[in-house]
Amino acid sequence: MATLNDDATACPRWLEALMASMQSDPGVGMCASRVLLAGENRLDSAGMLVSRDGSSKQRGHGEAPEGFDAPEEALLPSGSAALYRGAMLEETGLFDEAFFLYCEDTDLGLRARRAGWRCRYVPEAVVSHHYSRSAGRSSPLKAFYVERNRLYLAVKNLPVSDLLAAPFYSIARYFWHAAYILEGRGKAAEFRDEGHSALRLVWYVLRAHLATIQAMPRLLGQRRNISRGARLSTREFRKLLRDHSISIRRVAAL
Repeated sequence: MATLNDDATACPRWLEALMASMQSDPGVGMCASRVLLAGENRLDSAGMLVSRDGSSKQRGHGEAPEGFDAPEEALLPSGSAALYRGAMLEETGLFDEAFFLYCEDTDLGLRARRAGWRCRYVPEAVVSHHYSRSAGRSSPLKAFYVERNRLYLAVKNLPVSDLLAAPFYSIARYFWHAAYILEGRGKAAEFRDEGHSALRLVWYVLRAHLATIQAMPRLLGQRRNISRGARLSTREFRKLLRDHSISIRRVAAL
């Protein structure tokens, strides 16, 4: 199954390149595209990274695409332009519809990695993407769902030790968001520059935590199901997350 955002345009031979890469290795369950920012010579994503609090960000976002010319393992693909193996989806399930918007691709990717499937980055599969056109780059809608779904993802997927440590990393990320607001950069500063009060972000964070508490029985049930189907040990999965991580400070800066 291929996914392509409605604000993305595939270049010629995009799907052919993804198919060829996946067919070359039966252990590959997901393929990530080289996603370019539309109208710019900069990268949107070459796969995804996950931070210690469960935040996910595009690998290579804003960087020159020439630095990502080699095919290699990635943690998981951005759902804006990806290919998923049918056998993998039959085992892991599809996107979690409760996420509604944002992070559902990271959730699916982590579930698949825990089940032992791998992801390959395919630089020949090129897509042009109008970044966050659907919901806005820093809209209230995006602010709420990104934070709530980060919490959903953490509860469902992070190892217990990482889950217990996640609130402390979140506090550090909030600190860097506040610092970057003063410097006029990062997503929090963009939110303010679009005419929204920075204090509204505090309200969205509280709403996100309340929504997660309400959803906790369902999330914990899903967590148990993921653990039952795991082929990677907790130690192996934790190492995988460390190998494909992004710093809290970098998350706040993007």
